[in-house]
Amino acid sequence: MKGYVFHGPGQAAWEEVPDPEIQEATDAIVRVAAVTICGTDLHILKGDVPEVRPGTVLGHEAVGEIVEVGSDVRTVRPGDRVLVSCISACGRCRYCREAMYGQCRGGGGWILGHLVDGTQAEYVRVPYADLSVHPLPGAVDSEDAVLLADIFPTAYEVGVLNGHVRPGDTVAVVGAGPIGLAAIATARLFSPDRIVAVDLAAARLEAARKLGAEAVADAHEAPEQLIADLTEGLGADVVIEAVGVPESFELCTRMVRPGGHVANIGVHGKPATLHLEDLWIKNVTITTGLVDTHSTPTLLRMAAAGRLPTSQLVTHTFPLDHMEEAYEVFAHAAETSALKIVLGGPQREVVAVHAG
Repeated sequence: MKGYVFHGPGQAAWEEVPDPEIQEATDAIVRVAAVTICGTDLHILKGDVPEVRPGTVLGHEAVGEIVEVGSDVRTVRPGDRVLVSCISACGRCRYCREAMYGQCRGGGGWILGHLVDGTQAEYVRVPYADLSVHPLPGAVDSEDAVLLADIFPTAYEVGVLNGHVRPGDTVAVVGAGPIGLAAIATARLFSPDRIVAVDLAAARLEAARKLGAEAVADAHEAPEQLIADLTEGLGADVVIEAVGVPESFELCTRMVRPGGHVANIGVHGKPATLHLEDLWIKNVTITTGLVDTHSTPTLLRMAAAGRLPTSQLVTHTFPLDHMEEAYEVFAHAAETSALKIVLGGPQREVVAVHAG
């Protein structure tokens, strides 16, 4: 088969790789129908995630069809259409028992496209399939469903739930990329008083407006003052960081009110300063997190009911084998206005996949 292979910082290629095989009785092999590219994939290509070894197939989000399962898999079978979660869960360790699947100590967590071959390929092996793939209702298109593999549960869990968004809150979302936009969409479920989006790109701020932000601010044009004006000087109740650079994190800590929450979602490749000389007295809660995907079944039900604006985030589509072009478009989002890119390959006959 072919897959998008990481060869070191700044180097990756769509090339032939060995077909995946069942390695454990809990594995499933999925024929990929749709994948997307995540900002974390760009971090890997920049060298920010040194655990990813050269030769690894990238990607941790997909929709596809089960073609083979291990002998211990009980919840899916060949022919099932499934969502491949960005997080794998053993289901047995302490963290999995507490629904903290992202911290799995039994060989799961974020492993696809990180520690094992990922989803940006024609086929993918999914460990711990019973908890790591989700059967898809027919009402949810593949293009919409693939956004539930990562960005919507990440925005919802790490941003909205960790930030304790409540009715009547002022919520500021710093970064109106795909994660930030998904945070805006899911924060609205809790009836905040207003949502303010902050970004550098006019196109992304316009997308934020369409998804429900009542106010937007250019990151270079005093967003702190806008928040102060809207809240009579108090600051935002919840500030969600969805960029992953020191400047945006520090901006968030300046915009939050005393007693408020800063929910960091961004993947940080550099140290950020925590100004405790200002924050120690303000009763501020700061949370970080890797998504656990415990909310995926709930989000799938909401998508099937038409309550999540998934399709509004998809700006570009490509055939699966146009991976290199798609990465270029996504990496230059300021010029291309790309939000989420979905790649889907042509349907082929199921090939035989044999255990090793």
